[in-house]
Amino acid sequence: MNAPLKCLIVEDEPLAAEVLEDYIREVPFLELKGTCTDAIYALEALQNQPIDVIFLDIHLPKLKGLDFLRTLSNAPQVILTTAYYQYALESYELAVVDYLLKPIEFSRFLKAVNKLKRNIPSPVQTSAPTTTARAFHFFNVNKKQVKVYLDEVLFVESLKEYVRIYTLQNQLVTQYQIGALEQILPPPAFLRIHRSFLVAVDKIEAFSATEISVGGQDLPIGKTYKVWVGEVLEREARR
Repeated sequence: MNAPLKCLIVEDEPLAAEVLEDYIREVPFLELKGTCTDAIYALEALQNQPIDVIFLDIHLPKLKGLDFLRTLSNAPQVILTTAYYQYALESYELAVVDYLLKPIEFSRFLKAVNKLKRNIPSPVQTSAPTTTARAFHFFNVNKKQVKVYLDEVLFVESLKEYVRIYTLQNQLVTQYQIGALEQILPPPAFLRIHRSFLVAVDKIEAFSATEISVGGQDLPIGKTYKVWVGEVLEREARR
């Protein structure tokens, strides 16, 4: 069995570090070895243990991320994290693996870590299938970042500047417009059936020409969505 890649997070924002920690724990071939709040602590960590991958913030106290990277004579693989896009060209000149803009979506994180060099098992080897990492997103609820697994979402209801997200366990309200949320909950897994409703296709319990039942609730199909929704549902019903 191949050993997971040992990861070090260098990030001074606690919330951003927590998001990365959660993401790393969701990926089977990554192993979190530590989190440092500045480059000086990171240098010490690199001297004390082998590290394969650094998730490096650009704007750090004491020593900036790119300056820190230039000091490393034999740097591990590096994925940069930042809220500022203007450093992209400079970062690629330093041969980084990828450049992630905050806030970082889990799908974008996965795309980046899949670029990492790692040992690939021989084709003749047989092993149990690797568990697929579950996609999730953090939503701001009452000043807390709440993790929601996307495969637990039943449907979303628009409340103008806010949305109410119904999951298998509970409901939560967060400041989001439903149109923007379609970027996080995209088709074909999710289907916009009304200007006020977005539903998980695999959670649909029943449907008619005018309504869809999800999570024990009957939701209306909007007039402008009726033809498209009807085609999708008929196709699903034939499977």
